[in-house]
Amino acid sequence: MQKTTLGIVVGNRGFFPAHLCDSGRKQILQTLENAGIGTVLLDTNETKFGAIETMDDAQKCAGLFKRNVDKIDGILVTLPNFGDERGVANALRQADLRVPVLVHAFNDDSKAMTIANRRDSFCGKMSVCNNLRQYKIPFTLTRLHTSAPDDKSFLQDLQDFVATCRTVKALKNLRIGALGARPAAFNTVRYSEKLLEHSGISVETLDLFELFGWVNKMKDSDAAVDAKLKDIQGYITAKAIPLVALLKMAKFGVAVDKWMKEAKLNATAIQCWTAMEVFFGVVPCTLMSMMSNMLMSSACEVDIMGTVAMYAMAQASGKPSALVDWNNNYGEDPDKGVVFHCSNLPKDIFVEQGEGAPVMDYQEIIAGTVGKENTYGTVVGRVKGGGFTYLRCSTDDLAGKIVAYVGEGELTNDPLKTFGGFGVVKIPNFQKLLRYICENGFEHHVAINPSRIGTGVKEALSKYLGWEIYHHGVGI
Repeated sequence: MQKTTLGIVVGNRGFFPAHLCDSGRKQILQTLENAGIGTVLLDTNETKFGAIETMDDAQKCAGLFKRNVDKIDGILVTLPNFGDERGVANALRQADLRVPVLVHAFNDDSKAMTIANRRDSFCGKMSVCNNLRQYKIPFTLTRLHTSAPDDKSFLQDLQDFVATCRTVKALKNLRIGALGARPAAFNTVRYSEKLLEHSGISVETLDLFELFGWVNKMKDSDAAVDAKLKDIQGYITAKAIPLVALLKMAKFGVAVDKWMKEAKLNATAIQCWTAMEVFFGVVPCTLMSMMSNMLMSSACEVDIMGTVAMYAMAQASGKPSALVDWNNNYGEDPDKGVVFHCSNLPKDIFVEQGEGAPVMDYQEIIAGTVGKENTYGTVVGRVKGGGFTYLRCSTDDLAGKIVAYVGEGELTNDPLKTFGGFGVVKIPNFQKLLRYICENGFEHHVAINPSRIGTGVKEALSKYLGWEIYHHGVGI
């Protein structure tokens, strides 16, 4: 995944100790280097210690940021001393990058409070934030009001901020392909294209009839079909699957690849049943799993908003997301539940070997209706244990806004025997979350990602995209 790069603004105020800007600049750059974060900032020969105080300094910084607009994912404002509030705000206004901004202030040492060493960053941060708010520049705060660059809390702040930057960048100009009509039985996945477009997310539609027309022109011996067949067989164990079904999947995959390339799509949502099985004779789950595994998220049942959530987290974490159902209770524990899908879950989210390792199979739920021979192509297995983040986005058409909920929990190793792709989750105060989902009309689908990025994703969607977000677990 591409390295995150931050524009750095080092604030200075003349009648505070300027030497702190020199040492502070070096400290913050070392922390960012250790975290694998790239930087763009003024050189020390351009302004005093490469810091910003005057209007001239602000203009130099803004010019540098503009020249690197394609590289900068976010901006870190750091205050080794009080910092000039106007210098910081003017630099950001004139650069006009419209990326996330993190405001950081250094700790004072209570044993070094003389005029030569006192920072007053504690106070200066309030003034900088006041000016940013006046300038209508949204910004993110650190957990603690002040912190040293090597504090654990600030390192977590940086990790969260990187997730915020990646999420915002991923959703800017996102293009999602909607393949096929919404299944008639799924009113729950209705959504507003116009509300998404207002947030910079476009939806490109394609009828299944047209895609199958492309497929019908392909021969089993076509080079592209043969290459995709090899990709499928190299991706997952498919020994029990008839060759005729695998060839259908390969042709379907070639057609989808062609469509995504020509329409410049980043992700998809696909009508996975039942027209696909009845009139074509396979399920598209393996191809969708392969796309999601490459961070090109693909949601079933034409759940566009599910795709949005999947893609946001995949790009934030660099790990594939899955779309699952909140599906069952787990025994008598109110904080545990079963997540499940048929499934098209990405391979990397499953346990790697032994019982529960992913294999290709058939879709047991609808096989009794359309015939087992028409349902080959699911990816079944158990989701591996560990921390995870869940996210659901939805358009509230009546209120004219996009809403979401996000939180973190654990995928457990509790025993469970079932089919499809599945796992057991443990979420603090799960019953409160379930009530929130029902009372606010959210869908039964939820995106999950095997990382802890809830805070960063929430900040991206709420502060920088303006969506209404419920962050479960905060304040419980």
